[in-house]
Amino acid sequence: MENIFIVIPTLDPDEEIMLKFINELVKEFKNILVINDGSKEIHDKFFKSLEKRHIEVLKHYKNLGKGRALKNGFNYLLNKYNDIEGVVTCDCDGQHSVKDIKKCAKMLLNNKDKLILGVRNFDSENVPEKSKYGNKITRNIFKIFIGLDISDTQTGLRAFSKNLMEEFLDLSGERYEYETNMLIECKNENIKIREVEIETIYLNSNANSHFNPLKDSIMIYKLFMKYFMASFSSFILDIILFCGILGILNINSRILAATILARVVSSIYNYIINSNLVFKNMTVGTLMKYYVLAIIQMFISGCFVTYLCSLFGAFPIVLIKIVVDSILWIINLVIQREFVFSGDKYES
Repeated sequence: MENIFIVIPTLDPDEEIMLKFINELVKEFKNILVINDGSKEIHDKFFKSLEKRHIEVLKHYKNLGKGRALKNGFNYLLNKYNDIEGVVTCDCDGQHSVKDIKKCAKMLLNNKDKLILGVRNFDSENVPEKSKYGNKITRNIFKIFIGLDISDTQTGLRAFSKNLMEEFLDLSGERYEYETNMLIECKNENIKIREVEIETIYLNSNANSHFNPLKDSIMIYKLFMKYFMASFSSFILDIILFCGILGILNINSRILAATILARVVSSIYNYIINSNLVFKNMTVGTLMKYYVLAIIQMFISGCFVTYLCSLFGAFPIVLIKIVVDSILWIINLVIQREFVFSGDKYES
């Protein structure tokens, strides 16, 4: 593991915890890069002491965020070390044991085409409530919207090869959302993810973490919010148009006709929103698949609503339409993700 670097982004570290961590780390690894991401001047002496021990320190004049710290670290290593095989990124707050870092590094050597994730058990008693529920929510959102079933979406312990360093160097994200974008890039580029179970460690209920629950969560969930709002606004537009057209038409097949006319307009709106806000690299093939799906679901919706209205005549047509289309919306979400937009990149 001589050509693997341990990369540690840090901001105003607890020097006692980090020193203990570094002392254990140097026994197993000789290549360590610490990124001082704009820590206060009172920590300068500590970082200089690390340099005296031949640990490389990259300094930001002011805090630029974890994502920027990692990218600058990768860029620095790729420029300086031609023979580098890869990196293991980890946190400085005592959450990651040297034993687990070593485990991920070994896994990297045999899986250079994969992203290695050190995953925690969030059912452990020592996990703070905000971390436990935060991870479970993010995990489920990833599964639904991105199609990735990952045990620990927010882990900072990751290992990947030189080639993936270059791949991830171009990703957007300056703070914690950068690590989320890594996972999305794996979906975009069909990069396999390998999970390694690690010890679940939280010191002082994770009081040393610089994660801002409000600001950083908004940045992490931004992509999913865009995708949801694009789909939901299209759904609402479709229902409004359906109601308006239904009130105007006076023909036998008015439910199916209103469904078709409303869906034509709402599908154009949905495609424009998705192509401009959610996905990039949209293709003609994507457009064709999108409209094949839209046409099929349009007729399913119209036929089902017509049939159910004949069975339950006492129920309002609009209510039946909302129920049917809500079920189809969930099915549509999965089909769009796995088939229609499978070759396109999410715009983060």
